[in-house]
Amino acid sequence: MVALNKGYHFITCEEYANKKANSVLPKRTLVNRVDIDFSCQKAKRLAEIFNRLRVKGSFFVRLHAPEYNPFSFENYNALKYLRDTGHEIGYHSEVIDEAAIWDEEAVECLKRDIEVLNAMLGIQIKGVASHGGMTGLNNLDFWKNNKASDFGLVYEAYEKSSTFNLFDESFYISDSEWTRWKCYNRGILVEGDRRSLEEHVQDRHALIYLLIHSDTYFDRHFYE
Repeated sequence: MVALNKGYHFITCEEYANKKANSVLPKRTLVNRVDIDFSCQKAKRLAEIFNRLRVKGSFFVRLHAPEYNPFSFENYNALKYLRDTGHEIGYHSEVIDEAAIWDEEAVECLKRDIEVLNAMLGIQIKGVASHGGMTGLNNLDFWKNNKASDFGLVYEAYEKSSTFNLFDESFYISDSEWTRWKCYNRGILVEGDRRSLEEHVQDRHALIYLLIHSDTYFDRHFYE
């Protein structure tokens, strides 16, 4: 709410790519990204809040998480809710992990996962965000030698390109350390800055890239 009151326009990752291509970014822009690491139900809860505030977000879904099955009755309903209320759905990719665990080619894993997610929800995803898990492997490594456009995608969430390049052109704020915030200014870590989004918007950055995880938030307690 504070960001809205400061004049920030909330947009999805896909909208950012489109607006960047046409050089029509609002004066103060916040790209609103949510990674669904452990809970689709909490993602739905966030979407309900976004809907009340009339803002949209990009939600990235895992397909092989031991923590949740996107095809379960409740989770599929949650993902349909995200889709039907106008939020972007993308793929939270683990293709390096898949390739190592299954002894398959990462390229083929990604192609199959995109097809599955598209067929599952009747959509055409535009973006991928690489997941950082517990395997010790870095799923971002896949993109050192591959481009999103090679797979019919518009972007990978951290790609360095003339068509996206969001991480390196924005003030990036993330809750990915779970109990504290971190931030990067145009791709460079701001050491010791643990301020929240509410505090950062006071600085009036022209472009904020916000990453939150649905699992971090709760109404009463973490395990609900």
